[in-house]
Amino acid sequence: MKAASGVITRQQVQPRTNGTLLAALGVAAFSLSFPGTVWALEGFGPWSTAGIRGVIAAAIALVALLWTRAPLPARSDGVALAVVALGCGIGFPLLTTLALQTSSTAHSAVVIGVLPMTTAMISALLTRRSPSKVFWAAAGTGALAVIAFTLAQNQGQPTVGDLYLFGALLVCAAGYAEGGRLAAHLPGWQVIAWGVVLAAPVNLAVSVWAVPQEPVHLTAKAVLGMAYIAAVSQFGAFVLWYQGMGRIGVPRASQLQLVQPLLTLVWAVLLLGEELSPAAPLTGVVVLACIIVTQRARAS
Repeated sequence: MKAASGVITRQQVQPRTNGTLLAALGVAAFSLSFPGTVWALEGFGPWSTAGIRGVIAAAIALVALLWTRAPLPARSDGVALAVVALGCGIGFPLLTTLALQTSSTAHSAVVIGVLPMTTAMISALLTRRSPSKVFWAAAGTGALAVIAFTLAQNQGQPTVGDLYLFGALLVCAAGYAEGGRLAAHLPGWQVIAWGVVLAAPVNLAVSVWAVPQEPVHLTAKAVLGMAYIAAVSQFGAFVLWYQGMGRIGVPRASQLQLVQPLLTLVWAVLLLGEELSPAAPLTGVVVLACIIVTQRARAS
């Protein structure tokens, strides 16, 4: 009986451990999205950047779907996939790209830091299941730390780009929540693959309209940035992210993303030469502590 119990325990723990690792790798990949977007903007306009990345991601996803002969999603999953397409395939890329026209990478990263809390709240509303009080307390503390850091970066005054960023938060959180729910019964890569394919007509239309309107100056950084945000930010990272969420649940996985703005700050310094606030290390300690608590707290 003890041996059987041990096997059951290992079978229960391993998927959760693997799910946490997958979600963490997804967060690490996402953390380079803003620097990649800034590089892409060196050669493309904001609307062109958002549209082209979506078209390239859809082409990659379509090849993967056809190569693996993936079945069409169930009709009952249509609405959720549409939310993924609108939130993660269209809204978030476009709104954050527009925001980066007026906001620094560092500022944008810390504003988006409240995404985990937003995702957990939307997920709780959709599933009608609320995580434990300890979970909410830790998540709230982490979100407040990120918000305080954001305000400190701008002397307490939001920037114009914040309007785009807050809109991006809402649509992306909805896409994350619905995508994570779908990943519980669909392979994570298929969730984002169908999402970006559904978003392709809109992104193609945006590209066709924007490219003639916005000058294109191809540079090595612009091409590298576009390649990254299309292949990784728009598709590859989501494969890891949704697979992780499907194994450990949306609320737990979303809290791992609290560390994403701090990783992006590091890339902003190393890759873009932006200045890092002295408050970043303190915020990092608080955020990491909150992640540990939320990962251990049981959802009710």
